[in-house]
Amino acid sequence: MDIMKPIASADIPVGDEWVYEVKYDGFRCMLTWDKDGTITLTSKNNKDLTKNFPEIIAHCKGIQNEMTKILPVRLDGELVVLNTEFQANFSWIQKRGRFKNIDSIKKASTKRPATFLAFDITQSNGILLMEESWKRRKQALHDFFKVLPSNPYVKMVDSYEDEKELWQMLTEHKGEGIIAKRKTSKYIAGKGHRDWFKIKNWRTIEGFLTHYDQQNGYYSFHVFQDKEILEIGKCKHGLDDESAETLKQLFIQNGEKETNGYHLPPAICASVHTLDLNKGELREPEFVRLLPQASAEECTVEKLKLDLAMIPQTIDISNTEKFYWPDKSLTKGDLLSYMREIAPYMLPFLRERALTLIRCPDGVEGEFFYQKHLPDYAPAFIDSKNVGNEKIIICNNLHSLVWFANHGGMEYHVPFQKIDNDQPMEIVFDLDPPSREKFSLAIQAANLIKAILDDLKLISFVKTSGNKGIQIHIPIPEASLTYDETAIFTQAIAYTVENTYPDLFTTERMKKKRNGRLYIDYVQHGKDKTIIAPFSPRKTKEGTVAMPLLWKEVNDQLRPEQFTIENALSRIQEIGNPFHNYFEAQENQQLDRVIALIK
Repeated sequence: MDIMKPIASADIPVGDEWVYEVKYDGFRCMLTWDKDGTITLTSKNNKDLTKNFPEIIAHCKGIQNEMTKILPVRLDGELVVLNTEFQANFSWIQKRGRFKNIDSIKKASTKRPATFLAFDITQSNGILLMEESWKRRKQALHDFFKVLPSNPYVKMVDSYEDEKELWQMLTEHKGEGIIAKRKTSKYIAGKGHRDWFKIKNWRTIEGFLTHYDQQNGYYSFHVFQDKEILEIGKCKHGLDDESAETLKQLFIQNGEKETNGYHLPPAICASVHTLDLNKGELREPEFVRLLPQASAEECTVEKLKLDLAMIPQTIDISNTEKFYWPDKSLTKGDLLSYMREIAPYMLPFLRERALTLIRCPDGVEGEFFYQKHLPDYAPAFIDSKNVGNEKIIICNNLHSLVWFANHGGMEYHVPFQKIDNDQPMEIVFDLDPPSREKFSLAIQAANLIKAILDDLKLISFVKTSGNKGIQIHIPIPEASLTYDETAIFTQAIAYTVENTYPDLFTTERMKKKRNGRLYIDYVQHGKDKTIIAPFSPRKTKEGTVAMPLLWKEVNDQLRPEQFTIENALSRIQEIGNPFHNYFEAQENQQLDRVIALIK
């Protein structure tokens, strides 16, 4: 297939003639869509991927009649499974590409649907566009998407004029990189051009080399896991000729000769660029430099984890070995890694809201304190709002979130309204059983409330509190309801559930009068009162988090201890983010029946 390929570059070209797009980690692919309804997905190596992604084909066939007037088309793009709008899940798309069994393909297409992200168009309405400029082709692509109904299966990659703005967003999301494109460029097959450049968002890690394979020129790359040597990949490219020759001679002259090369004990350290660690193996590693002053003992799994997390260099992290959750042997370093990795999922729920922190500088068993106001020593990148003589904390960016974690910020609580607004942007029910042993009451109450919300045609989201309860979120358009109005609504729902099962549920505020029943806390939904933010860690001995759920998971198998800072991220990457369309639902939420109920 004659596709235009970007050229690798260490630097981003700048100037008015350039635009910038996200480089996604997936399969480069052409989508060809003919007038007769034939739709094919073809990889850059001419492999037919059509059968592996039935969700995309089925969607296109379902809207064939609406699209006929602009067919045939050929779209150039990336086939991805998205974690966030800027980050794709490479291991999932790899898995999808390998499936042969029809049932496995169907199951995977339902569990983690793929998306075709179009960034170019080479044919529209039968007219070939390769000789047109990028700018003209991008307009044709826009025209195509004006006709195509909005959907999660075929989307367009946006372009940006400001490379710094895009790189900042990409960094927050740990995306793969960006593509710089010249606005005047024609679509030229291969790399015979100077018009498209790819700039990777490399993670830089450190390890030591113990084996040189004389046959293929690769060096084995390791770190220490406790006192054991752990191999995490092999590396060959990246060093200049002089360094490469020096390294080779070190192994040949000083190493122990083996069948397929030479072996040295842990001593020679190097820094390496990689895209990630996938199933214990480095992806696309290449040398940055040798580190003659470094000690192999410093190259540990713990350091590797922090380096792969890409902690912002503006944060001077400290005491990463300190145990924060002694029962689980989880450290401050584990908290920092988690907060950095979870940032793209968590930050949307913190932005433009006053933040209340629970800080545990000595871990869950030490002293803790609440913090609402920004301390004088806080850096300038943390946003705030002056209220009287104090500054209210607002966590709007990655650097702020990691800075708080570095200062022992363990729990992140937010109000239901934005900082300059007196009206809520969500309604939340807090279902609080008397103990974890009675967690089944929270499951039962959540499903009862879900049925009522469904009858009212409301889109609702559910999460564990991270402690012993469950919380139900109903996003609402800004300025659509006042707190007085939401109070009438939450009270009506709470009373309905309480009156239906008075032996199980109560709205009684005094604990001693609840008599072992679950408390439906509807009063907590009020101006300036707070709720734990989605994905926030909790001050529990297990290192639990407030975990967004799929509604089908709210069943007898659910336990609040299931979700911790150890497994929360891998869970999201495996099943997707259950709150991924939260803000879309907020815009589209229909409140007619709620308003009728209130009136």
